[in-house]
Amino acid sequence: MKSRESKLMILYLITDLIILNLSILFVVSLSSIMNFKDYHLLSSYLLHANLSWVITYFILSNKNIYLRDGYINRVKRITGRVFIFIIVALILAYLYMPRMTYSRLFLLEYTAVFYVGKLVYYYLLYAYLTMLREKGIHVNRAIIVGLNETGRMLFELIKCNPTLGYKFMGYVSDDKFDNGVIGKVDDLEKIIKQHHVEIVFVTLSLFNDTTNTKEYLRLCNRTGVRLRFVPENQQWFRNRMNMESVGQLVLINPQEIPLDNFESLFTKRLFDIVFSSMVIILLLSWLLPILAILIKLNSKGPVFFIQKRTGINNKTFNCIKLRSMKVNAESDIKQACKGDTRITKLGNFLRKSNLDELPQFFNVLFGQMSVVGPRPHMLKHTDQYSEIIERYLVRHYIKPGITGWAQVSGYRGETDELWKMQKRVQYDMNYLEHWNFWWDIKIVVMTFLGADPRKFLVDVFSSKIFSFRIW
Repeated sequence: MKSRESKLMILYLITDLIILNLSILFVVSLSSIMNFKDYHLLSSYLLHANLSWVITYFILSNKNIYLRDGYINRVKRITGRVFIFIIVALILAYLYMPRMTYSRLFLLEYTAVFYVGKLVYYYLLYAYLTMLREKGIHVNRAIIVGLNETGRMLFELIKCNPTLGYKFMGYVSDDKFDNGVIGKVDDLEKIIKQHHVEIVFVTLSLFNDTTNTKEYLRLCNRTGVRLRFVPENQQWFRNRMNMESVGQLVLINPQEIPLDNFESLFTKRLFDIVFSSMVIILLLSWLLPILAILIKLNSKGPVFFIQKRTGINNKTFNCIKLRSMKVNAESDIKQACKGDTRITKLGNFLRKSNLDELPQFFNVLFGQMSVVGPRPHMLKHTDQYSEIIERYLVRHYIKPGITGWAQVSGYRGETDELWKMQKRVQYDMNYLEHWNFWWDIKIVVMTFLGADPRKFLVDVFSSKIFSFRIW
């Protein structure tokens, strides 16, 4: 797919360049004709080698990503690319490198080390990722609707390419003549819930029944899973706009959102890392210890309140907050409300000032949340509202945020009436369907402008938070 394909291409290129440069440095450390003191010559070799590999990589870019028959196919491709690399390197050396200083022997030495290094690295990576996929770690559980040649090709791609991050759960088909079939099409929603499916590939013909395609889309939106159509009539869809691909298979994304694009996803993630790192270093490094002491002095219990919440692709994660309540058995089933006796004096201040949310910047840094996005809800609310609000689970197609468009628009806090949650979902849907980077910046600025410093000081001195009880 475009986003995943671009990500893999960049990741593989960066990895190859690291192995290549380490190989050159390793050979230099053992060489009797070169040393690290000859900085200019070494720099020339590094520049020449890196440029040669980049050219080689993009010459064969369509053969860099997907495998057909597991690691053996990777060995064949590595061998072929290294051979092309030697040719490219010799041509560039002939055209641009000084003939008196350039050593073909040195090229062959570091290329041999590079070749072995790539074989070892990708074998270990392939074995490690395969093990993770088998254990269901860091994967998206996938099913294929339709037991046909296209579906089998897709299955082979998923099986041979663990870097795609999919765990194949089985086929869904009305033709029960294969051991891989886990149910019938009419039971699709039940199968999605039973196997915790996160992406559905539909390989049925798009020309036979358009009603079915709409029903698949409606079902997947209702259950909060991603959907891809893989048409049997592949030749009709090649070279069309807005198409994705896995290997030689064309995919259609009927749920396309801006953050399906790799460049957008990369920009948002980079902003999250930079922003959360700055907050943690410049603010939390000194403020958290102070707040931790105040919480321990104010009431009995832990400093942090960690609650299971629903994240991207309906995956559960541990959301970190500063504890603002007394320890109680209802924290995961009962939402805080006005005048809630469970809230401590200090907790009331932390909630009004939003300081209790600050530890979630660690969730952002760990990749579980984003600075801006739909607010994560506790699991009970996910189960409750997904049954009564249309497309409620679609908001989980992106990472949850510390702040969001719904929150800065006034829809935050207790959702004691259904319309309040409906409004939240409406604003969240508007955000994920029309996301752009500058909208994130606007929401962050609105969040800070919404924090009135005068009100903050009033809350500090009116909440009697300095009336401690020593336990």
